[in-house]
Amino acid sequence: MIRHGETAWNAEGRVQGQTDVPLSATGAAQARALVAALAGERFAALYASDLTRVRQTAAPAARALGLEMRLDAGLRERHYGKFETLTYAEARERHPQDFARFKAKEPDYDFGSGESLLGFNARAIACIAAIARRHAGEAVLVFTHGGVLEMVHRHARGTRLSAPRDFDIPNAALNWIEVAGEEWRVHAWAERGHLDAALDDLRE
Repeated sequence: MIRHGETAWNAEGRVQGQTDVPLSATGAAQARALVAALAGERFAALYASDLTRVRQTAAPAARALGLEMRLDAGLRERHYGKFETLTYAEARERHPQDFARFKAKEPDYDFGSGESLLGFNARAIACIAAIARRHAGEAVLVFTHGGVLEMVHRHARGTRLSAPRDFDIPNAALNWIEVAGEEWRVHAWAERGHLDAALDDLRE
């Protein structure tokens, strides 16, 4: 599983969510670097969120591996409602009570017009579980977003949604997950040896 490459909004600390933002020049270079990182690997299929930044990240690898890019809206980032397009600092200033609920990871808080953590987690896990069932015993490449990766890591480790995050989710890093029925395992996480640098702008 791979988070999309860097965007200008990542660098600015701006909330993207489901707003459709393209890769920056740095992100495009990260997408190209993934080709070398994945060379020699064999995958039965390649899935990607349908948002532009993910499709652009997946495209070089899809071409190099000779795989069709299968788009799945279930792999989209969480919908952050009224926070989207704001920087985290602006969201804190303009919506202090909402920001406090967001930071506390209240499971049913949905930004008034977005997606709750509980709903987002259910969507993300159901999507990955469906892909795993469809490709039982096969290796699959999945391009998605940081929020989806966080839900997958928490699910695999049995970590509460409200617990502080103690793992990185850098742009364009490699994350290896095994799904065997109900058992999910993290084999390797945040591999970034192929990258000159990678942001983890989600720490906010």
